[in-house]
Amino acid sequence: MAKGFGELYKLRGIITYRISHFEQKVFKGIISHGFFNSLRRILEQAPYVVPPLAIAYIIIDQAEKEHHKLMLKNPADFENDK
Repeated sequence: MAKGFGELYKLRGIITYRISHFEQKVFKGIISHGFFNSLRRILEQAPYVVPPLAIAYIIIDQAEKEHHKLMLKNPADFENDK
């Protein structure tokens, strides 16, 4: 009585055609279209991703430098020690 996925309801008056998963060419055009399409999509998103990452890097780098500077001992505090 259980139906498979995609067979839970019946459409009347609508004809659908499907190709078997085994007959599809999965990697067709992966080099000629896929590489350039991926490159285009990455370059389209770069203006939204790169500036926040650059700002975060600068803030973290400056915070680490300041932390390192504050952790150093001041030699003037130990001049009169014997």
